Amino acid sequence: MPLDQSRRKAMASIAGALALGPAHAECPDDPLAICNITHLNTVRVAQIRQVQDAQDVRAALRRWPGHLCVGGGRYSMGGQTAVDGGLQLDMRSMKQLVSLDPARRIARVQAGMRWRDLQAIVDPHGLAVRTMQSYSNFTVGGSVSVNCHGRYVGHGPVSASVRALQIVLPDGEIMEANRHNHADLFHAAIGGYGGAGVVTEVELDLDENFPLERKTAHVPLQDYPAWFAANIQAKPGVLLHNADLSAPGFDKPHCVTWVRSDKPLTVADRLTDPGASYATEKLFIWAMTELPGGTSLRRKVAMPLEDRTAVVWRNFEASLDAAQLEPWNRNRSTYVLQEYFVPARHFASYVRQLSRLMQQVDTGTLNISIRHASADPQVLMSWAREEVFCFVVYYKQQVNQRAQDFVGQWTRAMIDLSLKHEGTYYLPYQLHATQAQFDRAYPKAALFRNLRKQLGAARLTNMMWSRYAV
Repeated sequence: MPLDQSRRKAMASIAGALALGPAHAECPDDPLAICNITHLNTVRVAQIRQVQDAQDVRAALRRWPGHLCVGGGRYSMGGQTAVDGGLQLDMRSMKQLVSLDPARRIARVQAGMRWRDLQAIVDPHGLAVRTMQSYSNFTVGGSVSVNCHGRYVGHGPVSASVRALQIVLPDGEIMEANRHNHADLFHAAIGGYGGAGVVTEVELDLDENFPLERKTAHVPLQDYPAWFAANIQAKPGVLLHNADLSAPGFDKPHCVTWVRSDKPLTVADRLTDPGASYATEKLFIWAMTELPGGTSLRRKVAMPLEDRTAVVWRNFEASLDAAQLEPWNRNRSTYVLQEYFVPARHFASYVRQLSRLMQQVDTGTLNISIRHASADPQVLMSWAREEVFCFVVYYKQQVNQRAQDFVGQWTRAMIDLSLKHEGTYYLPYQLHATQAQFDRAYPKAALFRNLRKQLGAARLTNMMWSRYAV
């Protein structure tokens, strides 16, 4: 729930009323402790090696005798970028532009480049990233490895915009893979969490940059699929859309849509400021979760402000910073994500039961954002085997062990609810799923396992692949 400039001004009074100063809980001082954005599930590796290019990766693979893992922005929340006692290849120094063809709208980048850096490169050419997450902090290679998606309408996951990958195989061979050559490797590496090889370069389709106007609507929950089909899917010019369900009922969608526009800009900036503090946003989220009646603030303050007209550049809205969602500290609690994918044909039954579960169990959920994705059946570890609605759950949890155990319990209930509706859950988050749930959610995991054996990729692993015996 990012705040634009007009909303930030309106909420400044809340910030002024709260006499809080920022504090920061640090990850462990141990330089070999791989700490993710939540500060939960820290993993200690034996060595971290910063790599600059595919040759560095090849050398590391050939010299290191044990387990290896791949790390980027460290936004995955369950050890997907680390393995106990292994070597982590830190990709963040691999951030160079390899090539750019503005006329054909194609960019090729090293895998450690962040989306925000690519946006700064392509914006002067009137271009934009075609598909990415709602925030720009993530590395391109990491996004491909989890097969990310965003709020884009009709684009599907990022896999649809990936043209080719450079991949270093476990034996050190450097291979180019696309939909026509080495297609099996291409579709295993996308969404493969580093388990099929190390992605070192990504070639992407780009799009035109243009102004977007924000439009909002309040739609009855049972009417949402039909409204979405008629007003979002069928309308030209719609680029981004999500519907937010808020506490306590999670039953009244607030729909936010960004449509191509020729109207004057309300924000002149082409990209967001990468150095902003977002103090107001952090205080607002704190107030929502800590003050009496705080859950009503989103409905009473944020939503009316979202209903105001806003016209911004596409790149501005796509360059949002995840720092907006950061807590003041993580000494006692942290903010976490989960996500579930449910076939569009099961929407009505799923959301009724989801709302009931949210009201019966104190999950600490602030917001559930509904998105949409078209089918992505070719990717081996696909989370969208048919058209799906995506439910992004943003919640606050305590960091003590009792709280972590409780989160595991209701998470497994959420996974069961998704499986009951022929859906699945997203893998970049905490590893609360059982082996049986994982196997049901990802029926092609056995094929991925076999491909890993053929490639000799058993030592390319992380805590997730170790947890689920892949």
